[in-house]
Formats: sequence, C-alpha cells, structure tokens
Amino acid sequence: MAQSILYDALEIIRDKTKDDPLGVFQKAMSNVKPIVEVKSRRVGGSTYQVPTEVKPSRSQALSMRWVISFSKARGEKSMAARLAGELMDAASGRGASVKKREDTHKMAEANKAFAHYRW
Repeated sequence: MAQSILYDALEIIRDKTKDDPLGVFQKAMSNVKPIVEVKSRRVGGSTYQVPTEVKPSRSQALSMRWVISFSKARGEKSMAARLAGELMDAASGRGASVKKREDTHKMAEANKAFAHYRW
C-alpha cells in the first residue's frame, strides 16, 4: 500500500513539475531534516529544554515522519496527491513540514543558554 502511494505521488510530481521526481524528493528531505532539537533534562528539580545535535539517521527518520504526518493533514483527495503536494512544497522551502523544522531550530536557539547541561 505504502509503495503504491509513493510511486503514485512520484508520478504526480513528474506530471506537475516536469522535473525528476527523485530529485524533488531528495531536495524535500534535505529541506526538512533538522540539525538540532531540544531534549528535556531534569536538573535539581527543574526541567530544562537542552538543545542537542541530531544524528543523521534520526534526522532522516524525523523528516520522513513529519512529511507523512503533515501530508495526512492536507486537503487533497487521495493520499498520493497529499504526499505529492507536501513533497513539492517542502522542496520549494514552504509547507508545514519545513515550518516544523524551523520551529524546532528556533526552540533550540532560544534554549541555547542551557546547552551546558548536555552530557
């Protein structure tokens, strides 16, 4: 089921953009991958949001998870059309999944003062 949805989405991307759909997919994933995230760390009775770097495997997993979840929330008819729309938006630097990455980075930047709690 997932394989047919992905292939249909890649066909939709090829029809709409007249571009290489795998190139669009790779650009979308690189635009959504987070570099830093925040993790909760309990220190002396207080909980701090500590910014940490994201491993490449986790970064890839998060980007795929975000693209799929925000695709489900879109308004197109089929899941293939939703996924294609989200991938095209992410490749062009807009869309909900790119905004999620930017929000994650902003939160890490705001909590940069607690970076010394990282271990």
